[in-house]
Amino acid sequence: MAQQPHPLSLTLKIIFSLTLFTSLPLTLGQQPKVNALVAPIKKDSSTSLYTIALNSTKQFLIDLAGSIVWSPCPPIYSLVHCTAPICNEALAFRYPDCLPIINGPKPPAFCRCISSTKNPVTGACFAGDETLIHIFVASTNGRNPTSLISADYVNICAPQSALAGLPPHAAGVAGFGRTTLVSLPARLAWDLSFYNQFALCLPSTRNTPGVAFFGAKPYHLLPPYLPDISNFLSYTTLLKSPNNSDAAYYLSVKGLAVNGMSVPFPTHELKFDSTARGGFKLSTVIPYTAMRSNIYKPFIEAYKAATKGIPRMPRVKPFELCFDTRSLGSTRVGYSVPPIDILLNDGKNWTIFGANSLKDVRTNTACLAFVNGGRKEIPAITLGGFQMEDSFLHFDVPNSTLGFIPTLRGLQTTCSNFNFTSGV
Repeated sequence: MAQQPHPLSLTLKIIFSLTLFTSLPLTLGQQPKVNALVAPIKKDSSTSLYTIALNSTKQFLIDLAGSIVWSPCPPIYSLVHCTAPICNEALAFRYPDCLPIINGPKPPAFCRCISSTKNPVTGACFAGDETLIHIFVASTNGRNPTSLISADYVNICAPQSALAGLPPHAAGVAGFGRTTLVSLPARLAWDLSFYNQFALCLPSTRNTPGVAFFGAKPYHLLPPYLPDISNFLSYTTLLKSPNNSDAAYYLSVKGLAVNGMSVPFPTHELKFDSTARGGFKLSTVIPYTAMRSNIYKPFIEAYKAATKGIPRMPRVKPFELCFDTRSLGSTRVGYSVPPIDILLNDGKNWTIFGANSLKDVRTNTACLAFVNGGRKEIPAITLGGFQMEDSFLHFDVPNSTLGFIPTLRGLQTTCSNFNFTSGV
């Protein structure tokens, strides 16, 4: 087994971890029972992707479909035995295009757990030791952070080269996928003995953070007169891919509509086929929604028809359809443009308004922020981060349920309105 950290090293780590929440009380020794944790989410200016702060200062790319956390390990770390449940689950979520790992006894007869995973941005596979990383995270009463809590997460030791393509300040990737033991939310729930549920609220601005909650409600955002945000949630079923190694979350979708008119396309592609291709996936590692070509083309044509009276501007890659913003009105939920509805099979709609459909790309120009994923896109549609900004998404993992508010702007708030000052 690798060496344990020297006591002085651990003390320095504890002191270092206090930098973000310096006003929070920390009780060493027996810590209180907690029901919920909170952490800030930042939007990266260079990639338009999102990172979460772990251990107060280290930023990790949020991968909603990732099964585990990975990052380069410190020089000294403990090992996980190859028969441990967290090893078995990590191995079960191996990407099919990554080489399989065969764990076995190695000198001096300790069977260390080695797992493989991949960079979700570049697609590069790698393998590394599995370990547990100790952190301090903030508990919350739903309105503010309240105290620093000791916890750990499961980590695959990654080579430094694996960080290529991530936001420049990212120390690794935090998987939020559907697991029972090894994703970040699952491990925190197991380690601190609360229910495996979490909420993501992605910021639309780089200037102020969004928020992630782990555990029980309430979830409060400013202004202070707003009730618990969970009171406004609509609920729908989360689907799981038939591919058991896929930890992603999928929606049960029957179609799309633009301005209330159904978009004609082969809707059977929104279901999984016999090879687990298809479906409607949620993703935080692509900035904009990607559609297969045979869905994207009729969707674009429907949007062109619905906006035929709005002057066009030259296209700006990767977008195809751009508008002159001087001809667009403004509303509480963004530009005054036709809404896009994701038609869910349970009869509910996820409605995308202007703030999440049009992206400002240059002076007087905003473009429809959906891209052509090509003919071979594995999910039929992958909902990207921009379409989920200032949405409130609550994942009840054991019950496969998503609570959602498509836009908080209708409630006159945003994801950047959690009060991260100490509440004690």
